[in-house]
Amino acid sequence: MPRELSAGGVCARKTGDAWEIAVITPRGKPKVKALPKGHIDPGEKPDATALRETREETGLTGRLKAKLGDVKYVYKWEGRSIFKIVSFYLLEWESGEIDVLTPEMRVEVDRASWVPLTRAVKELSYPGERKMAQMALEALDPSARLPAR
Repeated sequence: MPRELSAGGVCARKTGDAWEIAVITPRGKPKVKALPKGHIDPGEKPDATALRETREETGLTGRLKAKLGDVKYVYKWEGRSIFKIVSFYLLEWESGEIDVLTPEMRVEVDRASWVPLTRAVKELSYPGERKMAQMALEALDPSARLPAR
């Protein structure tokens, strides 16, 4: 089975007492809330991809804080199964204005917005991304740790 490697960012900023993260709505998927992510370019390191994809898909520049983990899944493309691994990184917002994107990126992203991190852990569309948001929340606010199961 072919493999595909990608990387993405959980770009966070603190507003008052709470954390927010940058979330995207991909073009043509108005009900989807997702984290920015994309293919790792040849010769590019995954953390650099996370920074680049976050900038391209949200308009924000972040500073790398830590690797959160990997999301692994299988999807179908043109009748073939593809095994995908997406490495996610916690980024701290440094600059940029959310949803100010180049025309080229509007082909991929309808909208980027700040979402309270406590909401994102419930509202992101994909289970693996909800887990990455929870891990970011726990890293940023240790009192938010879920009880052990």
